Amino acid sequence: MAETEMNRQYKQIKEQYPDAILFFRLGDFYETFNEDAHIVHRELGLTLTHRAMGKDKVNDMPMAGLPYHSIDRHLPKLIERGYKVAICEQMTKPGAKLVKREVIRVVTPGTVFEDEMLVAKRNNFLAALILEERAAGLAYADISTGEFLCTQINESSAEEVRNAVKTELARIMPSEILAPRPKERRHARPESLFAAEEDFLAPYKALATGNGQDEGRSLTPFDGYNWQLDEAARTLKDHFEVGTLESFGCAALPLATRAAGALVSYLRETQKATLSKLNPLVTFSTQKYMALDLQTRRNLELSENRRSGSRKMSLFGVLDQTQTSMGGRMLHRWLNQPLLDLNRILARQEAVAAFYENTRLRESTRALLKEVDDIERFGSRAASQVASPREMLGLLQTLELIPAFQALFNEAEPEVQKIFKPLLSRLHSCEDLVGMLQKSIPDDPPGKKWTKGAIRDGYSAELDRLRQISNHGESWIEDFKKREVERTGISSLKVSFNQVFGYYIEVTTSNLPKIPADYIRKQTIANGERFITPELKDMESQILNAQERIEELEADLFKQVLANVSKAMPQLVEVASALSHLDVFAALAEVAITNNYCRPVLNESKVINIKGGRHPVVEQSSSEMIFVPNDACLNSEQEQILLITGPNMAGKSVYLRQVAVIVLMAQIGAFVPAESATIGLVDRIFTRVGAQDDIATGQSTFMVEMVETSYILSHATPRSLVILDEVGRGTSTYDGLAIAQAVVEYIHNNPRCGAKTLFATHYHELIELAQVLPRVRNYNMAVREDGGKVIFMRKVLPGGADRSYGIHVAQLAGLPRTVIRRAEELLQILESQKDEMEARSAGTAPFRSSRNGNHKAAHADEQMSLFAPVATVEALTLVENPVVEELRALNVMELSPLEAINKLYELQQKARQNEL
Repeated sequence: MAETEMNRQYKQIKEQYPDAILFFRLGDFYETFNEDAHIVHRELGLTLTHRAMGKDKVNDMPMAGLPYHSIDRHLPKLIERGYKVAICEQMTKPGAKLVKREVIRVVTPGTVFEDEMLVAKRNNFLAALILEERAAGLAYADISTGEFLCTQINESSAEEVRNAVKTELARIMPSEILAPRPKERRHARPESLFAAEEDFLAPYKALATGNGQDEGRSLTPFDGYNWQLDEAARTLKDHFEVGTLESFGCAALPLATRAAGALVSYLRETQKATLSKLNPLVTFSTQKYMALDLQTRRNLELSENRRSGSRKMSLFGVLDQTQTSMGGRMLHRWLNQPLLDLNRILARQEAVAAFYENTRLRESTRALLKEVDDIERFGSRAASQVASPREMLGLLQTLELIPAFQALFNEAEPEVQKIFKPLLSRLHSCEDLVGMLQKSIPDDPPGKKWTKGAIRDGYSAELDRLRQISNHGESWIEDFKKREVERTGISSLKVSFNQVFGYYIEVTTSNLPKIPADYIRKQTIANGERFITPELKDMESQILNAQERIEELEADLFKQVLANVSKAMPQLVEVASALSHLDVFAALAEVAITNNYCRPVLNESKVINIKGGRHPVVEQSSSEMIFVPNDACLNSEQEQILLITGPNMAGKSVYLRQVAVIVLMAQIGAFVPAESATIGLVDRIFTRVGAQDDIATGQSTFMVEMVETSYILSHATPRSLVILDEVGRGTSTYDGLAIAQAVVEYIHNNPRCGAKTLFATHYHELIELAQVLPRVRNYNMAVREDGGKVIFMRKVLPGGADRSYGIHVAQLAGLPRTVIRRAEELLQILESQKDEMEARSAGTAPFRSSRNGNHKAAHADEQMSLFAPVATVEALTLVENPVVEELRALNVMELSPLEAINKLYELQQKARQNEL
């Protein structure tokens, strides 16, 4: 079989990208072959056909294709389903020789910049991670905005490194994570290589999908030599065209350098033009920001609601009054990375306060921001030569607003001008760029790249001439015909067109003596002859080629426009940053005014004092319920641990979370939902809320609870805020009570921990701890009983609850009345048995605490066993009831089915009579 040149070309290119679906450009279509064709047929529903592999037209291969202009519609589906796509374009015009083709881009989850595949107010990060025993390097970039950052994490153990990496990955939420592929063993068998790679990548996979957090995140092994320090450093220097990495702050951070260099190498391989738009590398330290682990982010619902997944009913949803996509992304980053630097927090506060106090400035700024486009992404797309004419119009219209912003702030009070001076200095007018865009971009450009109409009339004389020819070709033919009729005197002369000869002049036989000498005979017909002239043939060529030439020239001119925009990227990055900051500050002020927030006082103390605090999301969730504000006072010296008891549904969890959310909001520079608040800076917020298992790792609900509690106790410091909700509920009553008390004692007594803690529990027995632990205070969720019904007051009051009201909550939940009655009976039995046991133990309570945290049960045999029956359990079935006694004496195995049914009916009737 003689293989075609094009088939050999396809195979050579496919061999370079074996892990990607190859979109092979053939004219106006992207074609896929073999297994790729089956995939797109299955995933996209494209028709599966076949193409001959050789010149003998036999041994064909499967093929499926799509029109080139519909790729934006199909590409997102493949990427969302975990595939990578290599886009192979025709680099030369079709002709006698084989068309040259190259892969211009490999699209992966972390390298998309199409609008259809991006969330406007969320970054799409590609991360690179390298792990060592006690350190890790992490770099990440968003190629749709140009952001590029790296850090190095150093800890005392491998476990600590993994935990720190988990926290950072939870914050940035990358769509794709690069990991080093291990070096090949020269003499190893393929199956050994595979096993070695699987073992090597295991910790990376655990971090990429840990805590049940898959969310489409992709792990991509990348060749190991790209991670070598020398190679990575050289890659970064070459890319940024510098001789040293000192200015980027990573020269002394080898793992950060290796991760950043590998990321750039990956982009070089997958994105032919993308690298030009990466902003200068920024090195940061995780120690400058509040670390928030994944569970805390989820429990506080920073970005989305845990139950519905909605962003609307999350903290971000409440605070996001930003007018621009850029501002929304910045606010999202701030929420996930609260500050620890008091001066930076206060600087943000000042800006929010300036907008809060100046209504005209705030409203005018927000009105201008409403007209601002996403120039951060537009500029980056321009640098990659993929921006559309309409995006360039949006960039122009945004830049044209800069003088209005400057004038607005120039009219503000001097104090306000001083606050915003650093931002205003970055609002560059970009006059040269604006002038170029005004001349080149039409008022109503097309939305897609390289589409007809991308360049304004008057920008290019040659383009104007070609458009004149294309738009007015027919009128020129009519004018030509009139001139020839006048010149020859042949009134019946015709000018026509066909696909074979193009344009021609047709003259009847009787008029042939009148034809001019410059007429060139082309064809003889039945009643005359057809002619052409050099002028007509020249115009025919111009008319027929004008549209093709227009498209080529427009594309070239628009590429020049994008290149000019790319040159202005340093200024555009600063403009986008300044506008984003203004947007976030004004939005936070708007939210504060609308929702009646106050400006918190922040300091370096160890005190949290909140008056009339509210949960910002819960208070917005229902207009029917009036939210009840509550105070919170915590300090490391006197009121370190607040034990909050009371029934479920009374508001304990809301109270706990609102304190944490208020602290977090304060440390991003926002106003907070309270009458007043004084916040001593918190280094970390920990939360243990809710019951969930981890099916993937086989961990039960209780095991997950204990793992999370252990993590908190190991990492909390005296400057931390700890939120613990119902610790110990996943096991037996006494086990849970013992664990809960031990946790409180540890936090109180261990000097390394000593965190300010809100500890909600249904174990009301724990209120005795306040008598022996000096920094423990009892609070309870107020309830009122009215006619046997429990009314939740939603108010936190000093003192402990005397019972849990669980049965009342069960009644509210709609459990059958018979279940409620039976539960009340059993509760009386259990409480009476408890009283008897306490009496037998001579007044010694089951759990007593001492200042050093030692405790023991008065009688070891009073602890419920996991495996053996105990007296309390047996007592539940030994109720003095004649129906029960009769049921126990019944020999079920001797009854026929009919007798069993009759007996069951009889017992049911007796039971009902006993209830009455």
